[in-house]
Amino acid sequence: MAPGPTTLRRRLAREPLLPPRHRLVAPPVVGASAGAIGNEHQSVVMADSLRQASDAAVVVAIGRWRQDALAEAYRRHAGAVFALSRRLLIDPGMAEEVVQEVFLRLWNQPEKFDPERGSLRAFLLAQTHGRSVDVLRAETSRRRREERDARQTAESGYDIEREVMDLSMADQVNEVMATLPIDERRAIELAYFGGHTYRQVAVMLDQPEGTVKSRIRSGLRRMRDQLSDAGVSGAWTES
Repeated sequence: MAPGPTTLRRRLAREPLLPPRHRLVAPPVVGASAGAIGNEHQSVVMADSLRQASDAAVVVAIGRWRQDALAEAYRRHAGAVFALSRRLLIDPGMAEEVVQEVFLRLWNQPEKFDPERGSLRAFLLAQTHGRSVDVLRAETSRRRREERDARQTAESGYDIEREVMDLSMADQVNEVMATLPIDERRAIELAYFGGHTYRQVAVMLDQPEGTVKSRIRSGLRRMRDQLSDAGVSGAWTES
C-alpha cells in the first residue's frame, strides 16, 4: 500500500510542500453565486478529464502547474513506487520520503519524462530505484562510519587502559625484582628481559645450566607470590 495519513496526496493541499510557482486562475464569472457554481463545475470537469486522461496528458498538465494533475499521477502510481522503495529500504518511513522525493521531482521536472521511451510508471519506478539505492548506500555508509568510530573509540579506550595497566605492572615488577637475591635477579633479567635461553644464561654467568634453572624457578616463585599479594596474580610464570 502507498503511505497512509502522511502521504503526498494529503500534503498536496498544503502550500509548503510544493515550491512556489505561478498558478493558473480561472477567469471570473459574473455574479458571486454563479462564480462559485461555475468554479465547482469546472473543478469536477477537470478532475474527471484527468482521470480519463493518459499518463502523458497528466504529465503535460503537471507541466502547466496543475497540482490536481500531480495528485492524479500520485493516485495512479504511488502504490507501486512505495512498494518498490519499501522492498529496497525495508524501513517504511524512509520509503515514504523516497515517494515524496520522486513525485516532487516529477513536479519540478516534468519534462524529464519522455512517453516515447516508456510508460510513466516505468519512469517513476526507475527514479524510485535510483533514489532508494542512493539512500541505502548513504545509510550503509553512515552505519559503517558509526561502527568504525565506535570500534576506534573502544580500541582507543582499551589501549589507554592496557597502557596504564602495563605501566603499573612494570613498576610493581621492578619493585619485586629489586627484592630478589642478586643471583636470581641476574638470571631472570638475562632470560626474560634479555631473551636468552637457559644454556646461554649459564654460559654468560659461568654457572651450570641446572643451577641457572633452579635460580630462575626460585626467583619466579618469589615474584609470583609477591605480585599475587599486590593484586597481580598469575602475571609471572616460568616459560
